[in-house]
Amino acid sequence: MDRIATCLWFDGEAEEAAKFYVSVFGNGRITDVMYYNEAVPSKAGRVLTVTFEIEGREFIGLNGGPQFTFTPAISLFVKCETQVEVDTLWDKLLDGGTPQQCGWLTDRFGMSWQIVPTVLRTMLQDKDRVKSKRVMEAMMGMVKLDIRALENAYAGT
Repeated sequence: MDRIATCLWFDGEAEEAAKFYVSVFGNGRITDVMYYNEAVPSKAGRVLTVTFEIEGREFIGLNGGPQFTFTPAISLFVKCETQVEVDTLWDKLLDGGTPQQCGWLTDRFGMSWQIVPTVLRTMLQDKDRVKSKRVMEAMMGMVKLDIRALENAYAGT
């Protein structure tokens, strides 16, 4: 495990969110659950943190309360090799959430995700500015990213 883990602040939904995220990704598991003790009498016995892994990354879900919420300023960027992978992850994470532009979505817990095909980076970095501009324009008009449409824009067809 990396020395640095990402801590996600929830208002009582950390365990539910961790279970959801682990179910979405084939390579995930909950590794630890910690509970509030008597030092916080109003929460004693309730889940304080849930430590979980998805795709080899460690996350800590903290039930910290309503003081803070997620914003799109922080998102989880998921690199996808195929359209099937884009579609599958998009559909699962979007369940109860809200689609956004350019491959972004906000899940039912308020976490922002970017579901992005790996080929997009190559196309956007092409030295042919006309090709990369067409791809950028196509992407800006999409909600869920479509590899075939991006490739068509890249090819100029």
